[in-house]
Amino acid sequence: MASRFCIKDRLRSFTYAFKGLHLMLQKQHNFYIHLILAVVALVLGYLLDLSRAEWLWIVLAIGIVLIAEIFNTAIEKLTDMVQPEKDIRAGHVKDLAAAAVLLSAITALAIGLIIFIPRIVEVF
Repeated sequence: MASRFCIKDRLRSFTYAFKGLHLMLQKQHNFYIHLILAVVALVLGYLLDLSRAEWLWIVLAIGIVLIAEIFNTAIEKLTDMVQPEKDIRAGHVKDLAAAAVLLSAITALAIGLIIFIPRIVEVF
């Protein structure tokens, strides 16, 4: 039988999620760098008066990179827990997760360049 809905449990789940974000900010330097770049993109978007569609792409790109970084960290930590000794297969798992972050960041950069370069050229 399914458990009943409890608002207290739902609120507690938000506590865990914010704890995870806090851990990312506290321990993961790459996440912090991505967050700073996200703020730069948001400020630049505001200054260049982006359209709704452009904002959608920028916010989506930022979200995908940050989410990829969180999954990468989770996969790395889980891999370290399951296989604490150096192992080529564990290394491959970590490399694949890191590749996902790299591809998401390259995609976000491409989106940013496509949107921002024409706007910046207009200004100058």
